[in-house]
Amino acid sequence: MDLDELFPSKPGDPLTELKKQDLDPLSIEELQERIEALKEEIARVEAHIERVNTHRSAAEELFKKS
Repeated sequence: MDLDELFPSKPGDPLTELKKQDLDPLSIEELQERIEALKEEIARVEAHIERVNTHRSAAEELFKKS
């Protein structure tokens, strides 16, 4: 299964546009910078998911006690 199957293309979607970018003109240093930026974005998204899950768990606990 590839990324296109997991994340179908949506016009104007930043991930769709990112996948379309030609990597050939980029130097190795630029590619490494791109990887670091993507890793930082992954960490940001994972932290957001964790906050959402924590918030959801707290809300579920609150409503269970009522």
